[in-house]
Formats: sequence, structure tokens, C-alpha cells
Amino acid sequence: MDNYKIILASNSPRRKELLAGLDIDFQTRIIEGIDESYPHDLPTLKIAEFISKKKADAYIQTMSDDELVITADTVVILGDEVMGKPHDEADAKRMLGELSGQTHQVATGVTLSTRQRQVSFSVVTNVTFKELSSDEIDYYVHTYKPMDKAGAYGIQEWIGYIGVTALEGSYFNVMGLPVQRIYEALKTFCKTPNK
Repeated sequence: MDNYKIILASNSPRRKELLAGLDIDFQTRIIEGIDESYPHDLPTLKIAEFISKKKADAYIQTMSDDELVITADTVVILGDEVMGKPHDEADAKRMLGELSGQTHQVATGVTLSTRQRQVSFSVVTNVTFKELSSDEIDYYVHTYKPMDKAGAYGIQEWIGYIGVTALEGSYFNVMGLPVQRIYEALKTFCKTPNK
């Protein structure tokens, strides 16, 4: 991976912490105001990857030839509903009420980009919550303020400790970055000559 300067295009403390866990040197770079809309007929499991590509496209013009940018987007999916970040506390409580007692999917789309190449993929994890009481939901939303989290929760916080009864797939993906898959993708990407 010494061929490239790795750039994480995220301000998320969780994503920074997770990528740092791979023991690779990286910097962060943020472009504000990127359009994160998507076609409404797009399959729900493709939305995060679509948005990660849109984010990547915003960085291409600012990159130098020796840089590799990692963009990511995470969505929570319950049935046909895609849950992004809550608008306010009431919306956060609504989301958690809907997730209560259900199994949902967390999809993270990742795009690795250089000026010459781009590779995208998605990782999906199934998460099951117990029946959450209204007091538990109120306590979590009031105490942890999960307004910056898709689906209004962070699995690494109190709600994950007391609420998650089953998980199938990558735990770190639910936190916002599927680092094992990113590690493998970076190894392959850096070994493959530019086309």
C-alpha cells in the first residue's frame, strides 16, 4: 500500500478509529455539501454503494496521481424503509421504535478511487434487536444524541449493549466501515497495475 497516499473522505470519528485499526497511514479530507440523493427505484441494498460512488466522484478532481481516496456511506434498512440519520429526537425515537423486536440490515457501500481507477462494493450485516421499552429508547436518545447515525443508533453504544440479541456479518460494518473487506480490497487494488 506504499504506492499510494491513503485518504479517508470522512469526518466520522468512528470511521477514523476503524481505519486506524488496520495500521495503515492515512489522512482525512472533507468536501462539504456533496449531494447524497439517489434514484427512488434503486434497490435498497445498492443505495449505500451508489452514494459512496457519488462521494468519490466529488473527490476525483481534487486528487493527485499518488492518492487513493476511500469514500463510504451506511444505511439501515428495515423491510422497504431506508433509515438515514434522524431529523430530530422524535424521529430518532420513531426509528428505534420500528427497529425494536425486529431484524434489520445495515449496508455500507465503499468506493476506492485513484485518478485512474475506481472499485466499489457493499457489505451487509443483519442485526436483531430485542423489544425495546419506551423508557430504554427515551434514555438512549436523550443521553447519547444519536442524530449523526443511520437508523438512530450506534451499536458500540449503550443501546447495542442492552438491545442487540443477534448479529450476522461484520460488527465493524454496523459501526460504519467494513474494515476487513476494505483491507482485502486495498491489498488487491494496490497490487493491480493501473489501467
